Amino acid sequence: MSKEMLSALNALETEKGVKKEVVIEALEAALVSAYKRNYGQAQNVEVEFDQTKGDIHVYAVKEVTDEVFDSRLEVSLKDALVINDAYEVGDDIRFEVTPKDFGRIAAQTAKQVILQRVREAERNIIYDQYIKYENEIMQGVVERRDSRYIYVSLGKIEAILAKNDQMPNEHYEPHDRIKVYVTKVENTPKGPQVYVSRTHPDLVKRLFEQEVPEIYDGTVEIVSISREAGDRTKMAVRSNDENVDPVGTCVGPRGQRVQAIVNELSGENMDIIEWMDDPAAYIANALNPAQVVDVTFDPENEKAVTVIVPDYQLSLAIGKRGQNARLAAKLTGYKIDIKSETEADEPEEAEEKQPETSATEVNDTPVDDGDTDQTNQED
Repeated sequence: MSKEMLSALNALETEKGVKKEVVIEALEAALVSAYKRNYGQAQNVEVEFDQTKGDIHVYAVKEVTDEVFDSRLEVSLKDALVINDAYEVGDDIRFEVTPKDFGRIAAQTAKQVILQRVREAERNIIYDQYIKYENEIMQGVVERRDSRYIYVSLGKIEAILAKNDQMPNEHYEPHDRIKVYVTKVENTPKGPQVYVSRTHPDLVKRLFEQEVPEIYDGTVEIVSISREAGDRTKMAVRSNDENVDPVGTCVGPRGQRVQAIVNELSGENMDIIEWMDDPAAYIANALNPAQVVDVTFDPENEKAVTVIVPDYQLSLAIGKRGQNARLAAKLTGYKIDIKSETEADEPEEAEEKQPETSATEVNDTPVDDGDTDQTNQED
């Protein structure tokens, strides 16, 4: 077995990158357990593997004592001095107790240890390979699906695409090629597990980095993204070069750059707006394509604003089911209350005509709570 053992260890180190010393350490520990289990021994034993010849030796370790209470663990000073007159009480002596048929047990144990280490090495190699792609984009192939997940092949591993990470306007079939965003890579007891998404906002960011060189090199920066996957995305960009138009750069000649991303996302609409230092101007841009007449900040809440738009632009500003206003709020971080010019003028007219209005009547007036009222107005 010696030559076979050494050859296996050398091959494991060369092909799998598993250090020989690591396997030998695990092998010796496993052989100690195997010896105690197969020979019913409870004494303190050590197993030593000879890396030169490949031989395995089992030693019983006994402590030198004045009086022996357990011969399996102790040896008398008198007997120890027969072996070597330098021994003292408290020293440990190793006695070889290698069984004649221990080679068979050792071979079986070695095989199990090596196979286990090979599996662990392969798992670590795969994990190290894919952890680099966490928060990055990868090309995958749809392999199969079950009631919970779609499984996407990324080469050496199947990634999991959960239901909430699947775009509602897409249907995935085996052999479909799709780009996915790697959200998490875990090294679990069962092996590496990769989780991917088609709905994550950063998927859009990575797609633009691939399509637009100016974003990849930092000339144009993506400041914020708000997304309702499969339907619409708003993205705010700014330029770090005054000679570069950030929006035009992302759109590309005749819209080629943005159209490539729209096609990759199965027709998802893209609103690209310019980020501004002035919050009011930024909020007005975020409500694109609607025109904005005025932006008023709430003195009691610095993150709440009221936006006035022309009467005929109200539905456009709110968007279908309040989507435009909702995405603009996520993009900017402000709670946005949208009103038409007529609605904005009504409180002033009412105050001029009815100065005697009671506090009770004012409190009975419905409060505009953002998206809910906006949706009703649109409907």
